[in-house]
Formats: sequence, C-alpha cells, structure tokens
Amino acid sequence: MHDHPEPPTRRLFVALAPPDDAKDELGRALQPAYAGYPRLRWNRIEDWHITLAFLGEQPSAVVPPLQAALAGPVASCPALRLGLRGGGHFDERLLWSGIDGDLEGLHRLAAAVREVVTSCGIGFRDRPLRPHLTLARARRDDPDSVPRAAAGLSGFVGRPWQAERLHLVGSNIGRGPGPIRYRDIAAWRLGVAVRARAEDAPTGP
Repeated sequence: MHDHPEPPTRRLFVALAPPDDAKDELGRALQPAYAGYPRLRWNRIEDWHITLAFLGEQPSAVVPPLQAALAGPVASCPALRLGLRGGGHFDERLLWSGIDGDLEGLHRLAAAVREVVTSCGIGFRDRPLRPHLTLARARRDDPDSVPRAAAGLSGFVGRPWQAERLHLVGSNIGRGPGPIRYRDIAAWRLGVAVRARAEDAPTGP
C-alpha cells in the first residue's frame, strides 16, 4: 500500500450538508427532471452541500492552521434548523434548490467562518452569501433545460432538519478529466460550547 503525496494546492470550501433523508426527499422530487433533462451535468446526491465560504485554490499548507482556527467559532455557533425549498437558477446555467429556515443564523455562521478564514491570512473572494444547494450545470449548447428544471421544483417544500456539523471540503476540480469529486478534510459539530454552557447553567434557586 502506497501513500499518495500531499498535493501542493487544494481547492477548498467550507459548507453544511443536508442529512441523507432530506437529500433523498429532494432526489425523489427531481426524478422527472432527471428523466426530462438528461444532458444536464447533475451533481451526485452525496456531494450536495451549502457553501458558506468558497476559498478556491489554496496552498495545502493553509489547511492545518485553518482547521485549528475554525474549531473555536464552530463550537460557539448553535445548530441550525433549515430546510430545502423550491428551485431556481443562476444565469440559466446553474440549477439550485433554495434554503429555508434559520437564515439569520446561517448568515451569522457564514460571517464567523469568513472572519476565521481572513484571520488566517487566506485570501478569497468574499462574495455575498446566497444560500442554495447546487444540483446541476447546463452544457453550453443546452440553454433551456436549467430554467425548465427550476420551474419544475417551484412547489417543492422539504421537511425541516438540523444542520449540526460544519465541513471543510476539498475538491478535485481542475485535476484532470472526469466529474468533480468532493472529500471531507475535517468536520466539526456545531454548538458544543453552547450546549456545555446550557448544561452548566443553574436550574433553580
């Protein structure tokens, strides 16, 4: 068995992931779109995620200090009650499902994550957060499939779920042919410090 050498750079992002049953629920709602728009480049269901901070291509050396720095704020941010709702698209090219629920808490978590990234000296494009779950991308010669698939999701309302873990993820995009693949580099449970404070709080006089 041979160890693979550490790549000099990694394409990184920080994200939340819906639980399997919530993804399966949306997957069932997407069955007509899968059948009707086979030329779309569909993301694998196991790779669905809600990006909070996209860091792009970064030196692998930034990963250990970033992991250590993220642990503190993550412990102080509570778990979030979220859901998947409806569908839409960006520029008729990218199909997504919307995010419902504690969006204020989601924005606070994203701001805390981005502050940590910046404090680590990592440069990235700090774009405004538009919470969504990316589902598929259109081919250049297929301009109609994404808007039509988005319209088919307009009535979808998924069940609520708890987002309890934050993930630091690396992808293989730009590293040769084939589909994009994502791999967890690290994951942390949200709200550990919040729960500890609640358990330690006095319960009576």
